[in-house]
Parts: sequence; C-alpha cells; structure tokens
Amino acid sequence: MITLKNGEIPAYDFKQAIKKPIPVSCIQMQEAFRVETLEGIIEGKAGDYLMVGVKGEMYPCAKEIFDETYDLL
Repeated sequence: MITLKNGEIPAYDFKQAIKKPIPVSCIQMQEAFRVETLEGIIEGKAGDYLMVGVKGEMYPCAKEIFDETYDLL
C-alpha cells in the first residue's frame, strides 16, 4: 500500500480534468452549524455554505472555497 502525504504531490503522469457542471443547492449560513455528512459530523462557521449534493447528501463548504469554486445562478 502506498501512503501519500498532503502537500507532497508524487511524480506521476497526471491528466487534466474539469469538474462537470452539476448544480447543487446551497445556502450561506448566518451562524455556526453542525451537519451529519457521509464522513461523520462536520462543523461549519458563520458565513460558510450548507450544500446539498445530487443524492441529497449535505456538507459544509467554507466561504473561501465556495467563492473560488462556485458561481450562484
């Protein structure tokens, strides 16, 4: 088994890919929150987004990541 460490990208022949434009539901939360995700309970801060994926799964998304990754429709 290979162990890969965060921030140490191995010298593999990586391909480029673009994430499919799949709309998700989201709301910017005005207070800190906890949400049960597929990975367990995760906390979000005030200003973070609560996301609902294509299969109804919920997860928090930090505002900074949301702003870099998503455009509101």
